[in-house]
Amino acid sequence: MKIYKTKIKDLLIIKQKNNLDKRGSLRETYNKKFFNNKKFIFEYCTTSKKNVARGFHFQTKFQQAKYVNVLKGKILDVVIDLRKKSKTFGKSFKIILSSENATSLYIPEGFGHAYYSFNTVNIIYYKLSNYYKPQFENGINVMDKDLKIKWPKKRFFLSKKDKNLMTFKEFCNSQKFL
Repeated sequence: MKIYKTKIKDLLIIKQKNNLDKRGSLRETYNKKFFNNKKFIFEYCTTSKKNVARGFHFQTKFQQAKYVNVLKGKILDVVIDLRKKSKTFGKSFKIILSSENATSLYIPEGFGHAYYSFNTVNIIYYKLSNYYKPQFENGINVMDKDLKIKWPKKRFFLSKKDKNLMTFKEFCNSQKFL
């Protein structure tokens, strides 16, 4: 495993070794020695079909750091820095994560997280630093033009809940920051 810093403080790219042969593959997705000060207490796995977008999701209380791995498929992973004192508040970062490139993303607390799915089947595996608390869940609409995020397609599938998320401007007016 190799860890690379990004231009956004504490947001890390993790490059893993993908050992391939005619039987399949073996990939070390997590090693505690690389995350010795990060405490993950909760894990989950999602599947998304082709041309689906999810997010931007976050919890206002009991915030979660996320470690995102793609076990099958390919996604465009996008985050927005929503931290109060961050020099990069409101800035976004995007990266392709896939089973082929064996690249993962560590997202610290205080970020909105979204992704777009490229393949027919996409399996995304998360480690989180806090439990899911639906009463504190919130989000920003991925379609918000003020964010200036270039998605792979202009039209994609969003859940009803994600379609009704607030804009970044509404977030700034109501929440102000995380």
